[in-house]
Amino acid sequence: MTWPGQRAAGPPQPSAAPRQPRTQPEPAQPQSTQQPQQPQPPQQSGPQPEQPRWPWARLHPWATRRLIWLAVLLLAAAAAIAVALRITPLQTVNVAGQVIKVGATAPTLSFSGPGEVDLFGQSLTTHIPFAGPVRPRLQLTQITINSELTNFVQGAGPAKAERVLGNALASGWIHYFAWETAITGLGVLVLLGAVAGFRRLPHRTTVKLLVTGLVLTEAVNLGAIMLTAYTAPGTLRQVRSLSQLVGSEPQVQDPRKAVPVPPDVRVVVLGDSTAAGAGLPTVLDPSKADLDCGRSTDSYAEDLARSNGWQVMNLACNSATISQGLLGPQSRGGQIVPAQIDAAERARHAAEVIVSVGADDLNWSTVLQLCAVARTCDDKATTAYFQQQLAKFSKNYLQLLSWLDALPSQPQVIINRYYDPFGPQLKCLNSAGLTTSKIRTLTSRLATLNAVLAKGAAEFGFTSVRPDFTGHQLCSTQPYVQGLHDPAPFHPTALGQLAIALADQAAMDPASMPRSTAVATPSATATPSGTASPSGTAPPSGTPSPSR
Repeated sequence: MTWPGQRAAGPPQPSAAPRQPRTQPEPAQPQSTQQPQQPQPPQQSGPQPEQPRWPWARLHPWATRRLIWLAVLLLAAAAAIAVALRITPLQTVNVAGQVIKVGATAPTLSFSGPGEVDLFGQSLTTHIPFAGPVRPRLQLTQITINSELTNFVQGAGPAKAERVLGNALASGWIHYFAWETAITGLGVLVLLGAVAGFRRLPHRTTVKLLVTGLVLTEAVNLGAIMLTAYTAPGTLRQVRSLSQLVGSEPQVQDPRKAVPVPPDVRVVVLGDSTAAGAGLPTVLDPSKADLDCGRSTDSYAEDLARSNGWQVMNLACNSATISQGLLGPQSRGGQIVPAQIDAAERARHAAEVIVSVGADDLNWSTVLQLCAVARTCDDKATTAYFQQQLAKFSKNYLQLLSWLDALPSQPQVIINRYYDPFGPQLKCLNSAGLTTSKIRTLTSRLATLNAVLAKGAAEFGFTSVRPDFTGHQLCSTQPYVQGLHDPAPFHPTALGQLAIALADQAAMDPASMPRSTAVATPSATATPSGTASPSGTAPPSGTPSPSR
């Protein structure tokens, strides 16, 4: 124990160095012109401290805090803009009695590109490009049948269209942009207010944070979509028709050829190979067009004629699409078949028009073949191909519906959806490479096509019908669908055509149904023996019924 001033016990300390004798001071040297050397800092031994890798690690603490708050402000701005674009209500405009909602697309990384049009449940890209990362999005929500509908879809001259359609779309976009700006500002104030409350910032600091965040957010918002906001109205004002906006194919008719239309025609059938009766016996006394188009005496048009004594005109043709077949001429067998809509327009007393279309527009036979040989049917390539074809069909389908609405006789229009050809039993398809998972994909795509057909018909006030083939699909004991080894696989058999006729007649409005003449048409004579078709004799009830 030691006391203050007492040396602690321990090993002997080394003695101090002996004192050097005092020497005489050296004479003073003359001053040198050189600067004296600065003392060097002592060299530290041991490992040196590691320098910070990141530049901001060497910043002053107040600068680091400012960078953190700037990052918070930018994140809040991005979140507010994204939410505003999603929740801002679409602005409703009325054009020629039609209802269109105007909004904006999701932002992209490109500074120009197409907008979007929601048509019959399908998202289509516009044919007209827009500047800016955010572009207009139009949603056709209600179609009203009136005298201006055809002008709305196809246009009625630049001057009138710019005043009606273009100005309305531009006005809707301006209103949407104003709402989006206000909602963005409100959103960032809510987000930053929550941050300030969580951090328990002082009142003055909170106010500064909210003001700075609001100014920064609106600057980012305006900077990101201002280009579109300023240029989109001018672009939209140039739109003269909906077809121009979505890029529908123009219809082409050949005025040199016309199909003769009997004056007493009451039902007109338009469409593709399903309506023509592909793979079934041809009509009696066929014309060259009948042969080239594959029109059958067992088609549902002939079934309706036989059972009711109606004059039914079947204009359907194998491989017909909307642009090449229904609204435009079609090349078959080395000749040009006139557009089907041309004869329908000249059928001045037609009470019913039945349409079967869509499969050939989507190249459904190609989709089936690709699905059969591919490992899977839902890969990215085939899915993209199907979506591309469906988008093109939706545009042309709108144009077809507008033409059907403008028919002079104002008939009841029935749109036939497609039947389900597959069913639960699929053993007979295994040899073709169509597995259960592939059939599931094909069924889903067929349902998508049917949804477009039904929605388009409903928008125009038309009737849509889907024949029920339940229990009579492929691989069943009595199929309504032709098999893999038949002349036209997956097309209806004679009984399948009769089932379609039943569904169409059940959907007809009794007030618009043509009165039965009880006289069979020339094509209603008995089918040659050896073919599976219903009898040519009309049943007493006047309603077709398949034999069981």
